[in-house]
Amino acid sequence: MHPDTGPDVRRPKPGPPARHIDHANLRETGQMEQGTATVPGWKTYHRLTRTATYGFVSVLPLLVLYEVMILIANRGDIYQVRVGAEVWIKRLLASVGLSGILALGVLVLLAGVAVAFYERHRSIPLRPRYFGWLIVESAGYAVLVAFAVSRLVGLLLSAWAAGGAGPVADTWTMLALSIGAGLYEELLFRVLLVGGLYLVLKRLGLRGAPAYGLAAVAGALVFSAAHYLGPLGDPFTMASFLFRFLFGLALNALFLVRGFGVAAWTHALYDVMVVTHLLG
Repeated sequence: MHPDTGPDVRRPKPGPPARHIDHANLRETGQMEQGTATVPGWKTYHRLTRTATYGFVSVLPLLVLYEVMILIANRGDIYQVRVGAEVWIKRLLASVGLSGILALGVLVLLAGVAVAFYERHRSIPLRPRYFGWLIVESAGYAVLVAFAVSRLVGLLLSAWAAGGAGPVADTWTMLALSIGAGLYEELLFRVLLVGGLYLVLKRLGLRGAPAYGLAAVAGALVFSAAHYLGPLGDPFTMASFLFRFLFGLALNALFLVRGFGVAAWTHALYDVMVVTHLLG
């Protein structure tokens, strides 16, 4: 204490400003703070890969692979082989004057714009390793679905062979169609149909599990029935209809719980496993 100045009050030196943590953004991106580093985990992966952004980006390799493989498969052929769902979508685009490569470009552009608009208020980091994990996860689901409906698969193939469905395409073409089915059938039957049904039910006042369940069941019925439409449709059998219904129901559940990317990759990998006899 100094007699001239009174009590010697020592004030602490000002330190660096406190670091502000945006908890809302951390919850949005699924990150958790631990010290000075952000540590992503399963919850982060699960949350991010369910987003429309990850769904859109993750299926772009399927699109490129399918287009390249199907062009090679159709080389020199008068009649072009394509996935039915793709044909229906492109016919819809052709009705407004868009066809060929232009239709494909517009389709991708519209999907990208829709995703950007839908998630415009979210901060979604793209982590390359998550896309690898998504494919591995989808492969696991493909095997689980195969085991769950293995008896129906065997019954389906027997009935199909007995029904005289015609010659089977070569392995390369079947692989191309498998990849294309994973992309276009999931886009048509899961995103547009099941997603659209859920939004309609929500507008009608039905929410939560009942709306999800009704949309999934209705979508699976339409998905199965669509395989028998038109002159190129398969001969109807109860075994094949039941198999496709259950398969569609499983994919609907994956779409609603895990998002478009996982559903598309699961479908594509399942079909590839069937064509290559990896499932026995």
